[in-house]
Amino acid sequence: MKKYFIGALSIFSFMAMAQTQIIAHRGFWKTEGSAQNSIHALKGAQKLKVYGSEFDVRLSKDGVAVINHDEDINKVAIAATDFKELRKQKLADGEVIPTLNEYLKQGKKDPAVQMILEIKPLASEAFEKEAVEKSLALVKKNKMESQTQYISFSLFICKELKRLDPKTKVQYLKGDLSPKEIKDLGIDGIDYHYSVFEKNPTWLKEAKDLKLITNVWTVDNPDIFLKLKAQGIDFVTTNTPDVFQKL
Repeated sequence: MKKYFIGALSIFSFMAMAQTQIIAHRGFWKTEGSAQNSIHALKGAQKLKVYGSEFDVRLSKDGVAVINHDEDINKVAIAATDFKELRKQKLADGEVIPTLNEYLKQGKKDPAVQMILEIKPLASEAFEKEAVEKSLALVKKNKMESQTQYISFSLFICKELKRLDPKTKVQYLKGDLSPKEIKDLGIDGIDYHYSVFEKNPTWLKEAKDLKLITNVWTVDNPDIFLKLKAQGIDFVTTNTPDVFQKL
């Protein structure tokens, strides 16, 4: 009886690990008093106990890594503005624009939630290289290497991340390369829009056969989520992590 119980527990544990995990897109911001990519949104994701919280990194004119999705904040161009001036800009919840270092410090408070760090494509490879170097350095400074994964639409950024730190986990976002091409480049996974998998119905299985991480963005439709979950995708990135948790 004891052996049966242990065996059943092991099977259950494996199934739990194999289940599709949820990543909060720009944190859990769809709550009162929050904003995308805010510290408050990260705290919300931590409170939900999702697998991970995704956020976007850009560089100010003077090279400070800050958290913001768009190229500008309140019509102020991030890449053309020094950090001191950017700091005057407020998010929708009243917070100042966070630095990457500040974001990581909050993330470190809950090691159970993975930090899904997206480095946005920049004006040149030189700037992208700088963003990669500074992101890796800040993650290392905060001793969060095992808690941080990287994603990017820039293939150069993905390759540079793997070149500088081969152990780090990197996923490509653009959706224009097959799983085999990603594997051959030494990148760890694909994080594509769900429409890419609809247009290429064999890619998910191919990626899993190649032992690639499989992720999809940005899914807010429960039917699409359940379809991808049934197909065994590893991760789903969503603006509605609280809804998908109940599913």
